[in-house]
Amino acid sequence: MRDLNDPEQRHPEKAHRADNPQPGKPAWIRVKAPVSAGYKKTRDILAANRLTTVCQEASCPNVGECWGRGHATMMIMGEVCTRGCAFCNIATGRPEALDEFEPGRVGEAVRTLGLSHVVITSVDRDDLADGGAEHFVRTIRAIRHRSPLTTIEILTPDFLKCGPEALERVVAARPDVFNHNLETVPGLYPQVRPGARYFHSLRLLQRVKEIDPSMFTKSGIMVGLGEDRQAVLQVMDDMRVADVDFLTIGQYLQPTPKHHAVARFVTPQEFAAYEKAARGKGFLMVSATPLTRSSYHAGDDFARLRAARARRLAGG
Repeated sequence: MRDLNDPEQRHPEKAHRADNPQPGKPAWIRVKAPVSAGYKKTRDILAANRLTTVCQEASCPNVGECWGRGHATMMIMGEVCTRGCAFCNIATGRPEALDEFEPGRVGEAVRTLGLSHVVITSVDRDDLADGGAEHFVRTIRAIRHRSPLTTIEILTPDFLKCGPEALERVVAARPDVFNHNLETVPGLYPQVRPGARYFHSLRLLQRVKEIDPSMFTKSGIMVGLGEDRQAVLQVMDDMRVADVDFLTIGQYLQPTPKHHAVARFVTPQEFAAYEKAARGKGFLMVSATPLTRSSYHAGDDFARLRAARARRLAGG
């Protein structure tokens, strides 16, 4: 059995790469170690339900704060991904068979945690004919059954190797927010996200709106990977053409020396400028800070997202 604590077994596709230096983090990136009672309670509930979270698997810097508030982003379909993105700390390899009881355990954890809003994400499952679409549908249904007042945000893979019915099934399950991250600018895809296709991901987001114009869509990118400002602004324009409602921008942090190097740390002032530019382009919601991640403060942001749409529809 693979030991996913062993870097060479966790990331076999990266094991023979030359090391990239990991620069020290500036003051605005540093966070406190997770030690609160709320953190421990969330950890225990997730462990009791045998659930995986992207918070742990992707080494999110906000895990202490989010789990301290009882919020966790649950990662379904296992902890091993079929892709090997250069930025990502999730293990790569051949995943195990789907756990048919996982959707029910997710629903029970959402009920026990008392979540008003939950984010469900997954590994990429290129080994499955539908990319895991039906598993997303079953998970959404399980949450609705056990915690009917909880709003549901999904952060999906790109369903690159599936027919159009996979996406259609997921949208038909009526999550409250459909999130799929572009991750970076198109010019960096060959190095950063080699198993994906920028325009396929963009088209996926556009298709969601075509299938259900009322559904909120969301996407995010990382900066500090080597992109320039003009490329980021172009991604914003591309997202608006696809009618994306909510944009997130955060600082890329290098998980290990084998991962893509941090080109630079983007300053808080630059993030503020990106936010101003994005709002000027018409996004309903923008979160652009060094520590922004797709699910960071997702519940509070969803409330703001709904309010922003209501104001726009009212002409305010």
